[in-house]
Amino acid sequence: MSIYQVNEKGYYGPFGGAYIPEMLYPNVEELREEYLKIIEEKSFQEEFNQLLRDYVGRPSPLYHAKRLSEKYGTTIYLKREDLNHTGAHKINNTIGQILLAERLGKKRIIAETGAGQHGVATATVCALKGIQCAVYMGEIDIQRQAPNVARMKMMGAEVIAATSGSKTLKDATNEALRDWINNPIDTHYIIGSVVGPHPYPDMVARFQSIISEETKKQLLEKTGKATPDMVLACVGGGSNAAGMFYHFLDEESVQLYAVEAAGHGVHSGESAATTALGKEGVLHGSRSILMQTEDGQVVEPYSISAGLDYPGIGPQHAWLFRSGRGNYVSITDDEAMQAGLELTRLEGIIPAIESAHALAYLAKIPFKGDETVVICLSGRGDKDLDNYMKYFDF
Repeated sequence: MSIYQVNEKGYYGPFGGAYIPEMLYPNVEELREEYLKIIEEKSFQEEFNQLLRDYVGRPSPLYHAKRLSEKYGTTIYLKREDLNHTGAHKINNTIGQILLAERLGKKRIIAETGAGQHGVATATVCALKGIQCAVYMGEIDIQRQAPNVARMKMMGAEVIAATSGSKTLKDATNEALRDWINNPIDTHYIIGSVVGPHPYPDMVARFQSIISEETKKQLLEKTGKATPDMVLACVGGGSNAAGMFYHFLDEESVQLYAVEAAGHGVHSGESAATTALGKEGVLHGSRSILMQTEDGQVVEPYSISAGLDYPGIGPQHAWLFRSGRGNYVSITDDEAMQAGLELTRLEGIIPAIESAHALAYLAKIPFKGDETVVICLSGRGDKDLDNYMKYFDF
């Protein structure tokens, strides 16, 4: 058993667990008891893999970005999660969870979303399976991610605005948890990241681990070696990074870079650089590292990217950071936007602003020139065109 994976009590080192109100105990306990049995069943695996192949369009390509590689003087591959159906990595997890919910006999699905990609992916699988769907989304995110809201509604999902607090992802998560407490029997909550009470962080990471599983095979095919020297991924809650790191955790030769959003600067007061600013505490049902005031109130995060402005990180990421296995770094709004434009101009690929944070960190690594680097291109930039246009005044 890897020291970087969850233990039988639901912890990664000191992080994780299930800190939940009594009303949610039966739901979470049912999941904890059943999830491994169900996802290891042959019929589950067959349906999951068939949908990933025929519906999502996997395996997603591992693309050698030649012009980007030339610019940074090393060999850079992009894991093209942006080419998945719905445009991001989120669909890998929602396919897995809808199959799980079906097998648990649930009739209704709820979800939270920030950038809208997880909401779209949830609405998509609910349409696919004919299951009722409600998505909670912060009022501010509803305004800045209008195309994704339209997609969810077109799929038949009800989009419910979270109007408290900062009116972003944290508040949408709070509302979704309230809904689940009120509807414990027939409802399954599809959490979109590696956050929440155990078993969610482990379950979501398992569904996303297809990213690194494919990467190893594809690298072997292209380079003769299954492991890269470095892997980079952006981190909000951290699901694309958890999936991208999964099969490399015990390969100590592989350097892992998790790139958080520094917003206007780590210490500007408008940031979401959790590991730089946060301390240990409990958020949304698990013990992790989160941004909080002296008396434990959650600090409102900020990022230009609607998917990275979460005030905490998943418990596995907290442990990878604390144990020193992962390099947790941060990139500002400006650096990310410039990196997004750079990829577009060099490779003809418009990345999500979230993914652009990971791309931006290339400029900070002193490459020797013989490294193999893999970046998780977690989503495409269609949803962010408005932001790009405003920022660059196109």
